[in-house]
Amino acid sequence: MKAEIAKEQAHVDRVRAQLEIDEDKARMLATAGQDMYRSDRTSWVREEDGTAMFERDAFSYNAAKRLAILDAEHEGLVFGRLDLADDDEVRHIGRIGVRDADYEPLVIDWRARAAEPFYRATPSDPMGVIRRRVLRCRDDKVLGIEDDLLDSTSQADLPIVGEGALMAALSRARDTQMHSIVSTIQAEQDEAIRAPYQGVTTIMGGPGTGKTVVALHRAAFLLYSHRARLENGGVLVIGPSSVFMSYIERVLPSLGEDSVTLRSVGQVPSDILRFSSDRLDEPRTANIKGSLDMVDVLTRLVNLPMSAEPDSMRLRVTVKGEVLTLGSHALAATRHHILKRNRYNDGREAVEASLKDQLWNILPEDVSSAHDLSKEQFDDLVSSQASWRMFLNAWWPTLSATDVLARLADPAVVKAVAPDWDDETCQLVVNSIPTEVDRRGRRDWSVADMALLDELAALLGPVPPEPDAEDPVFIEGGDAEELVTLSDRLHDARQIDEDEPRDTYAHVLVDEAQDISPMQWRMIGRRGPQASWTIVGDPAQSAFPHPEQTRSALDELVGNAPSRTFTLTKNYRSPAEVFDLAAEVVVTVQPDADLPQAVRSVGVQPTVVRTDALWAEARSQLDEMLQEVDGTIGLVCPASLVDQAGDLATDPRIIPVTTMQAKGLEYDGAVVVDPERIVSETGNPTSGVRVLYVALTRPTQRLAVVGLRQPESPRNLQADQPAAADAGRAWSEALWSHETC
Repeated sequence: MKAEIAKEQAHVDRVRAQLEIDEDKARMLATAGQDMYRSDRTSWVREEDGTAMFERDAFSYNAAKRLAILDAEHEGLVFGRLDLADDDEVRHIGRIGVRDADYEPLVIDWRARAAEPFYRATPSDPMGVIRRRVLRCRDDKVLGIEDDLLDSTSQADLPIVGEGALMAALSRARDTQMHSIVSTIQAEQDEAIRAPYQGVTTIMGGPGTGKTVVALHRAAFLLYSHRARLENGGVLVIGPSSVFMSYIERVLPSLGEDSVTLRSVGQVPSDILRFSSDRLDEPRTANIKGSLDMVDVLTRLVNLPMSAEPDSMRLRVTVKGEVLTLGSHALAATRHHILKRNRYNDGREAVEASLKDQLWNILPEDVSSAHDLSKEQFDDLVSSQASWRMFLNAWWPTLSATDVLARLADPAVVKAVAPDWDDETCQLVVNSIPTEVDRRGRRDWSVADMALLDELAALLGPVPPEPDAEDPVFIEGGDAEELVTLSDRLHDARQIDEDEPRDTYAHVLVDEAQDISPMQWRMIGRRGPQASWTIVGDPAQSAFPHPEQTRSALDELVGNAPSRTFTLTKNYRSPAEVFDLAAEVVVTVQPDADLPQAVRSVGVQPTVVRTDALWAEARSQLDEMLQEVDGTIGLVCPASLVDQAGDLATDPRIIPVTTMQAKGLEYDGAVVVDPERIVSETGNPTSGVRVLYVALTRPTQRLAVVGLRQPESPRNLQADQPAAADAGRAWSEALWSHETC
């Protein structure tokens, strides 16, 4: 790995040196153009047609444009490499083309035809490519590389590093049966990658089937094949956590330009909320917040008056000595009428107009006649009164989504908007709403809250901006004699950060989709109302206990769009010894699960132990595993134990994670701690066992499971779950039947 990184670093250094030469040339040309412009400009204007000014501007524009491009391309300058079968040719791919002094290409622009195989080649159609390499860089530093072996028949002995190493090992095996398996894997992947752009493409597959990498190559394939559409509309890639998105960044073939936005589920609404979250609620609370029942709850919450005693509210103003009053019934009818036709924040003007009309209608005619009072004058008199403004600000204040959701910390409010909830459900929600604010005035919202905040933002409408003290567009004074041309604006634009997120996208890719709650699907759907979709998941790994609600939310999202489903059937990452154990566990709650076939064997059975000293045994298993594997070891534990697990991370290769944080990730080895608690913390036996299945399938080499000899009672399991006790016994018996002697 280090030797290969060093080779790529040497090439990046060479490209950077050439880029500095190009920047100097472009800067000289841009400066020359500006100097021409600042000289006696009248001499540049030809009497006949004024073409000299145009020529000067075009010259300066092109120089400034090139400089802006060169300045912007340090990140991702080189992100790919192709090793071709013909003449051992090597092509490096990047955001812009760079040539050396002899005009030989150092980097090929990703949009060029010569770069096409980087995006379109697959093992079934390698397009003359032996190895495709993705470079992960920060600035000009090569941090890592990920390879794909696309032509296993080639005699070239190229090293394969990273994600592609497992598949390369299988491809190069001499076993005839293994060659057949690899051909099946490659055919399944190729079909999914090259599926039509339109509608919804669903890629299903169990652990270790490579569905995430397939989906990312599909995104790259689509961006290259439908460049105009997707560059303009953008691609949104969504995963379960920020840790997972860091993994995505590592293996994603660069999609060029700024067309791709990567977001965890807790980051999706950051485009309108301006903040994100990685904090997880405990599973029972997250399931409540993820349910479609929250749509009605939040609608009632928006409609609920902010006053603690709405029946006592009334509007009173005085006009020409006449006291005019609207009582609570009139106000309630007004609120109902306005909210039927408007979003809350959009309805402020309509509310004011309606209230003024009602006040005008109860003003005695003799008063308006005596003072020759028109309706417009009346409205002005009402608006000028402090009592009017105070009433409106109290009865119909401008609200943000966070203002409204924070009200669920009040038990009385929860009872009012969720009358069907039992006391335990109400208390779970009340206790989950953060009440403290940080120095920026923000609360510590959870990932599940983000979908609720997005729903509220849609119900409320945008918060009206504060009126500006002055309009920055206009410049006072008569001395503005400078002509502003396109090249000047471009020159200045290089100083401006234009990294503004899009609200909607042309294509949306959702990974680990089985864990997206119905409310989160509604949130995601707002980012792609006209989008095509790639949805990646595995129902057997789902932690959400109400699949029918998820199906309903998805049906609403995709409508009648054309859809197709691809199932990856071969698990080439998890060893058969590990996966067979995990499969025995999950089929106890999901006997019809469509599980993949594990095709690798490492010859070592998982270690399964029960003990009275949980952490001492976990420490012992970690020490042993550090000697057995060269890479990372996931210490996978229940959320309630993750802090204690952190004390065991004495080696940088040990990574403590909760079961939910581990979703979509893999480690060379994994130690799973306290499986009984992992199951019980979900509050639902079926989804709990599916979460345990996720934990058991994280390693690519070694697995150890450490449980308590006398586990705590599963106090969190819902009592009304049918056959909860039987489910608990079945999975437990399946796991501990493999206990190591």
